[in-house]
Amino acid sequence: MLVSNKQQDWLQEVIDKITAKMDWVSEKSKHKIPYTTVNGTHDDRGVDNPSGADADGINWWTNGFWGGMMWLMHHETGNEKYKEIAQISEVKLDQCFEDYYGLHHDVGFMWLPTSVANYKVTQNADSRRRALHAANLLAGRFNLAGGFIRAWNDLNEGDTRGWAIIDCMFNIPLLYWATEETGDPRYKQIAMRHADTAMTAFVRPDGSVNHIVEFDPFNGGVVKTYGGQGYEEGSSWTRGQTWALYGFMMSYIHTGKEEYLHTAKRIAHYFIANIPADGVIPVDFRQPAVPRLEDDTAAAIAACGLIEIAKAVGQYEQGVYLDTAVKLLKTLESRIDWTVASDSLVQKGSAAYYAKAHHEPIIYGDYYFMEAIFKLKGNDLYLW
Repeated sequence: MLVSNKQQDWLQEVIDKITAKMDWVSEKSKHKIPYTTVNGTHDDRGVDNPSGADADGINWWTNGFWGGMMWLMHHETGNEKYKEIAQISEVKLDQCFEDYYGLHHDVGFMWLPTSVANYKVTQNADSRRRALHAANLLAGRFNLAGGFIRAWNDLNEGDTRGWAIIDCMFNIPLLYWATEETGDPRYKQIAMRHADTAMTAFVRPDGSVNHIVEFDPFNGGVVKTYGGQGYEEGSSWTRGQTWALYGFMMSYIHTGKEEYLHTAKRIAHYFIANIPADGVIPVDFRQPAVPRLEDDTAAAIAACGLIEIAKAVGQYEQGVYLDTAVKLLKTLESRIDWTVASDSLVQKGSAAYYAKAHHEPIIYGDYYFMEAIFKLKGNDLYLW
């Protein structure tokens, strides 16, 4: 275990509570692909799309996390039912390849925790095929002139051909995996070009991060930045901070490039310096004091990244990152619903500052909380 002896009892208690809750939640939602929880019950983004290409349905970007949670539970418990439930959602995602139009940069989020996970554990040939197909779709979004992977498809906001977002740092591990699996260097080359661009275009000198950067898609170069899901342009959307913090660690893990580790640490130092005294993470570090909008999902993702940094640095540095991760997780654990009243664990997620709903369960909050807790145990299943 990574935690001290005095923390081990707390950690095992949390793992026992996760195991107990997932035992019944997995059965209740085994045929769903949840995103949020409505009146205590998981919704289902795995339903058929009336249009065949609705990004809010089967093509929704978070649809890999439920399968990822099941693989984490399979690894932790050895219970075969979790593998079987994970494979249900993986097969459902095949429809996305048929629809095609609903897919964009987030194929990594969708197929790393499902097909890549399945292939790593079982060597399932169909899972390998699915993951490589998704990797080719992601590689096809690379813009040569700007050195970035394009974000969404055409949006109502106008010309988005040059748009890239910090979230994509979590998608490019699919490309690293594709090179590791096939030996073809092109995937890794694209991933590193995108990461190198993100280091200079997204990460500010103080360690804060832009959410959206618009590049000239024909000639390269930054055109402007956008506030995106944060409070405003130039602000500091906390989940974007965590996509960057953990995302650059993912690139470091796959490449060993020291600049990625240094970048992750710089972002981490900014994040740590801005954690409120009560440990509850706001939606944006630069948002107004009122209303106090919170996002527990950002805390969970940050904890994962901080633990990975602690594993990569020298022993005299480890405490800075590991102690902060534990504090974030303890704050989260105190706010989790462990009862049968809710199918979700993490209750206070916020997708964006200007979203219609706030402080609601969002599936990736549960996934990253579980991942972080299992990381602390020291024998986790790394899916990225």
